[in-house]
Amino acid sequence: MALGGNPVFRGKNFRSAVTAAPSAPPSPYAPPMTAEQLDELYRAPSAGPAETGRITYDDVIVKTLVCLGAVVLGAAVTLAVPQPIALGLTLVGALGGFVLGLVNTFKREPSPALVLAYAALEGLFLGGLTLLLDRVAPGIGLQAVLGTFAVAGATLFLYRSGKVRATPGLAKFFLIAVVGYLAFSVVNLFLMLFGVVQNPWGLRGITVFGIPLGVAIGLLAVVLAAISLIFDFNSIEQAVKAGAPRRVAWTAAFGLTVTLVWLYTEILRILAIVNSND
Repeated sequence: MALGGNPVFRGKNFRSAVTAAPSAPPSPYAPPMTAEQLDELYRAPSAGPAETGRITYDDVIVKTLVCLGAVVLGAAVTLAVPQPIALGLTLVGALGGFVLGLVNTFKREPSPALVLAYAALEGLFLGGLTLLLDRVAPGIGLQAVLGTFAVAGATLFLYRSGKVRATPGLAKFFLIAVVGYLAFSVVNLFLMLFGVVQNPWGLRGITVFGIPLGVAIGLLAVVLAAISLIFDFNSIEQAVKAGAPRRVAWTAAFGLTVTLVWLYTEILRILAIVNSND
């Protein structure tokens, strides 16, 4: 099974749930069924995955929408309060979201409460970040939301149509590219913290051939997030086919939320850099 770059889907807990053996057959010592019970069982419709406690696509969709609703709710809180409080909530959301992200990734069993708490904290962070960058370009948040859903929708369409697949070659490219992206981000952060680069965007604000470097880096990050979504979809598809336990739907929803938050952040930053260089 080709698991993607998202650490949520590459974790031991998700993989073990997908590859777990099916439930044991009924005991041969169970009392025999009557003729009426056999006839009723024969006439009843076949049990689907939901009735047998197995994950379904509907489970993943519903739980992902619930997580995104928590993100929107958290963002609405940050946007509604006075700015000094909003800045504090943004910091709480960033730190809390990071901690709960790690906890949910490595937790033995998925916890709906912790997954939703993570989504709400990320909402606080994204709301504050949007509020801050909205000064550069009013309405930038709505543009980023539309861009996020456009990229995610196009990626899902391409995956479902079979035009793009989760292949080992794509996984290798993703790994190399994301390591390079993370290295650039860490170096850029330290250069900004120590005042080596005065531009508010750090190295991202440097113009190369008339184009801000941050736009090129951001577009690469959007492509990487889209590739991550491809592997996320593949992991979910494999989980459904393998008849993984229904609780895994929360893990899948959490993984998709992580990727979509990353995608939104990158699109938001691209728009801010473009508008700040107008």
